[in-house]
Amino acid sequence: MKELEQLKQWIDESDNIVFFGGAGVSTESNIPDFRSVDGLYNQQYDYPPETILSHTFFLQNTGEFYRFYRNKMIFKDAQPNDAHIALARLEKRGKLRAVITQNIDGLHQKAGSKEVLELHGSVLRNNCMSCGKFYPLDEILSQKGIPVCHCGGTIKPDVVLYEEGLDSYVLEKAISYIKHADVLIVGGTSLAVYPAAGLIDYYRGNKLILINKSKTSRNAHADLEINDAIGKTLRPWAT
Repeated sequence: MKELEQLKQWIDESDNIVFFGGAGVSTESNIPDFRSVDGLYNQQYDYPPETILSHTFFLQNTGEFYRFYRNKMIFKDAQPNDAHIALARLEKRGKLRAVITQNIDGLHQKAGSKEVLELHGSVLRNNCMSCGKFYPLDEILSQKGIPVCHCGGTIKPDVVLYEEGLDSYVLEKAISYIKHADVLIVGGTSLAVYPAAGLIDYYRGNKLILINKSKTSRNAHADLEINDAIGKTLRPWAT
């Protein structure tokens, strides 16, 4: 397949690769994209995911938020797949500079990646809204209902909800990596969620690689397009 040969050549030749990924990177670790509406979801919740995962809903319906969050957003036993492992190994070889991810599951770090920019935060970090005390994921899982800090304050996950802005430091760092990248690999994302999807507009090179099972709105801008699973595509670099 000529696309895979081209991918291999560009990876072999570069030591300045940046990866930008979305939910499709984690679906191969059996973490579903919460936007895919299934029967169980329809039976359990009275609101769409985008409503439940909003800042306003969190403040006004905190208990219902946490019911959805624990059931649909936390996959503690999930393991890195070939995509996560391949990216970690490319970084270790000095070829990949950074992973920029929209995912909140921490699987890139679990696979061994060091430079991971989490645009939407992480379920592994939680803080009291009153005193700022840090809590690990286990604290969220061990408490029932709304998790409460020792001070009495509500504990909030360090994830970016709808209506909330992205962390400016993480965003600026991501833009810098993309601007200076030789090769930009975009995988497992439909490039539909902004402002994150707009980051690829900062790329100045001529080796933009889009790897996704389905077409995206940016396929016309790609220098190389591979319509397949990201883990399957990157498997040669995972072994």
